[in-house]
Amino acid sequence: MNDPIPRNILPGATSTPSNARPSVIQLVFREKGALYAAYIPLFSEGGLFVPTTREYKLGEDIYLLLSLPDDPQRYPVAGKVAWITPPNASGGRTQGVGVRFPSDDKTRLLKLRIEEILGTSISSAKPTQTI
Repeated sequence: MNDPIPRNILPGATSTPSNARPSVIQLVFREKGALYAAYIPLFSEGGLFVPTTREYKLGEDIYLLLSLPDDPQRYPVAGKVAWITPPNASGGRTQGVGVRFPSDDKTRLLKLRIEEILGTSISSAKPTQTI
């Protein structure tokens, strides 16, 4: 059963399970800083950290409906869980999962769009929710 997701995990970002299917999560980024904190450039295909209290297994499929700052389009992403941050993780890290994007043309364009939004901040040393 899905628990409600606290909306204050990442300022400017919210994730809520969709009622249609439990494997679908809407992830809304209202601020560039929240997108920076969740983006995973380490994955060659790109990826995002998703704050969630739901338990997932590595390799499990996860479907995201992604909204980016100042972009009216919603992007569907069929990713896979690539890492798990458990509850009560060291360093006060937020519980959730790292989702690796698939390697297809549509998602490559999404990765480019995210990197375009982040611009030079992508190489910042500012801490993130990711690895």
